[in-house]
Amino acid sequence: MRWDVVGLVLGWTIRLIAIPLLLLFIYSGFVENEGLEYAAMTYLPSFFLSIFIGQSLVSLAENSDASSRVRDREAFASVALGWIPVVAVGSLPFWLGGVFYGPNEFIANDTDFWGMMGGLLHSWFESMSGFTTTGATVIDIPTSPLCAEMTVEDDCIGSQNRSILVWRSVSQWLGGMGVIMLGLLILSRVLGGGMSLARAELTGPTMSQLGPSLQWTARRLWMIYVALTFLEFGMLYFIGGIGMFDAANYSLTTLPSGGFGTSDSGIMAFESARVESIIMIFMLLTCINFSLLHLIIAGRSVEVWKDEELRSYLLILIIAWLAMALNLYRSAGDFGALDSLRHSLFQAISISSTGYSSADFATWPVFSQFVLLLLMVIGASAGSTGGGLKVLRIRIAFELAKREVVKIIQPRQVVAIRFNEQVIEERKVWIVLGMISSWMVLVTSSMLAMSFLEPSLTMKDVLSISVSLLGNTGPALGAFGPTATWAALSEPSMLIATLLMWLGRLELLTVLVLLHPRTWSGTD
Repeated sequence: MRWDVVGLVLGWTIRLIAIPLLLLFIYSGFVENEGLEYAAMTYLPSFFLSIFIGQSLVSLAENSDASSRVRDREAFASVALGWIPVVAVGSLPFWLGGVFYGPNEFIANDTDFWGMMGGLLHSWFESMSGFTTTGATVIDIPTSPLCAEMTVEDDCIGSQNRSILVWRSVSQWLGGMGVIMLGLLILSRVLGGGMSLARAELTGPTMSQLGPSLQWTARRLWMIYVALTFLEFGMLYFIGGIGMFDAANYSLTTLPSGGFGTSDSGIMAFESARVESIIMIFMLLTCINFSLLHLIIAGRSVEVWKDEELRSYLLILIIAWLAMALNLYRSAGDFGALDSLRHSLFQAISISSTGYSSADFATWPVFSQFVLLLLMVIGASAGSTGGGLKVLRIRIAFELAKREVVKIIQPRQVVAIRFNEQVIEERKVWIVLGMISSWMVLVTSSMLAMSFLEPSLTMKDVLSISVSLLGNTGPALGAFGPTATWAALSEPSMLIATLLMWLGRLELLTVLVLLHPRTWSGTD
């Protein structure tokens, strides 16, 4: 392991976080009513810490051969380790800015030492949920000093300072495409092996180069990402009719499949089918492989519709939508035919994307909740910002099962697994199978841990929590549904939850490679 190369990647990544922190300091100090003192206390410590740590790591690598190629083990170590300091720096504004109990409340005798440490844990959870685009929040009356005098009818999230809400949204926007992917725009000129970094960072089994160079690919993907963000902002503001602040925040959290909102009610607060329709369009785009969006922009739409994963995803989505709509119409007295179609479509798209809610699906009939749970497991397309196992992996596992059945019936027949008219290498098939197996083992392990630590939870709570965290969905079912926060978790459970979010965002294998002893050995 060449730590100078790892340090260079980590240093550039951490330094990138300083830019939005500085902008939010300016916004908070000169636009908000809190003034410069609050802005300096909230954002400058994180800004200077990110600059100091980032520059120190880059300086340590200055004397090394920075032009040498990044090997796979260094790429995976850089990506897996890179999220930890980024999340840590990102948690400080929540802790220092009064979102959770921190040093200021400790000095004012509004909390004790352990209460301050509990606030640090809540800040860590909120930051991890943001950068991993999970969207689960612990901002609630018991956890936030700003909400201490509120009742359950009041809006705790909406009462937070606007710059903090923007920071939550920005953290999700940066985490959606991947902080390391942003760094590739800079590092690809000085480091070889950028494709290894991209494979380790981006979701999905494969990462393909769309153009003549990796830097061109990274630039094009980020251009699409930024353009769609501005397009959604414009549509929400001018067509949806919501305020500029809400339009900006929801556009920042939709494209990364994030899910953070500006109020406790989230999307439900608007009670607008027009707003929901706009958000549905962009949520659907986030569930599609970004390379297909590139093909659409390039005028190669015919190739897009030939993609088997896209067709499979749309088929699953349509079946789930119609099945839930029929179930809601027959079982739920509050929904008519049109409302059943509207809310079931929104939720079918959202559950593998942002986790936004147009209705409280935790109160829906058991059949609809079970369909939503399956959609959480399946997830979106590979190469998208959506969560879950990914449709491509499910499809390959299904084809593998079909092949094994055929081999039992006809042992001598050779059956190749094909996808998009191409034969998939046996090595890649087993990687997919290993990923699914690891995912199932972790779901089972987390269910056992959660049920032991939280004896009051039901089976539905424990199962949906584990799937939601590993799939980076956000809301779960039961007690942790769309109208509830995650503040009721105990401290050990909250630590486990942050670990699961980290594992889910890096799709397990990146972290599992990091944990393997040979990764740290000196041999190649």
